Amino acid sequence: MADLIPHRLIPGDTVGVIAPSDPVLPKQENNLQMGVQYLQAMGFQVKCGAHIHANTLGYAATPGEKADDINHMFADPKVKAIICAQGGNTANAPLTLINWDVVQRNPKIFLGLSDITVLLNAIYHRTGLVTFHGNDILWGFGNNLVEYERSEFIRTLIDAKIGFIPAHGGRMTIRGGQGSGKLLGGNLHCLLKLAGTPYWPDFTGAILFLEAYEISASACHTAFLQLQHMGVFDQIHGAVVGYIYSMQHNNEPRPHMEDVLLEVTRDNHFPILKMNDFGHVCPNTVLPVGGEVFLDATILSLELLTPVVQ
Repeated sequence: MADLIPHRLIPGDTVGVIAPSDPVLPKQENNLQMGVQYLQAMGFQVKCGAHIHANTLGYAATPGEKADDINHMFADPKVKAIICAQGGNTANAPLTLINWDVVQRNPKIFLGLSDITVLLNAIYHRTGLVTFHGNDILWGFGNNLVEYERSEFIRTLIDAKIGFIPAHGGRMTIRGGQGSGKLLGGNLHCLLKLAGTPYWPDFTGAILFLEAYEISASACHTAFLQLQHMGVFDQIHGAVVGYIYSMQHNNEPRPHMEDVLLEVTRDNHFPILKMNDFGHVCPNTVLPVGGEVFLDATILSLELLTPVVQ
């Protein structure tokens, strides 16, 4: 399946906002409005999904309500990009109800992080549409973006730039070396929701990127063993570990996620880079799921090789 590249954003375009994981609760309404206003100040129109506030199940919208918003936003010719309101727990609920033909016929920017990892990878796997790991509405655009985040959004999704991804936080070589391939991954726990399903991406020759919000070293070890048993570490050409909030925000003693990854993959030889430029409660660059990248862990660089919007 050939990759699909969405069109870049142009001021005046309409951006759709949906909540395919947790709903926007009343206490979060201010963040939603701030996020909408931020996008409007950048020159975009904003259209919110019909079920963005739906809490039908008492913890989330129904799978059908979530899928309706996804399908309608992809089908709407006026909507040029879709940004998720936030993550949560149930982004895998609408997977069987998404109209994959509609998605494939209407390629457009799809952006989010955390639990949205599920949809980023599933959409790419099922349709070939490159998706984007980056700021959501409530905790990104509606929560005082720093200039790095604004410039990364513009650089990648408006100006269609390729090349080296600028560093904002510190970077560290965990295992040196170089590798190239499709960038796949996101939140470790959420990615594993796809294991054993028809939506699990093909990691052959990929560069795996991972982050987490609340996780322990032992939980990292368990998750990495699962990936090892699935053969993922024999398939990939490199790995990038992002900012791990629970391990880094209060200087938890090591081992950290990257240390555990190095230990579990001691019989593998792919390069591992630690970078603090994506994750939870940190400034976020925009990473294209399905984008072709070159990783050089020795010189602390990650380079986007081909355009991911046109």
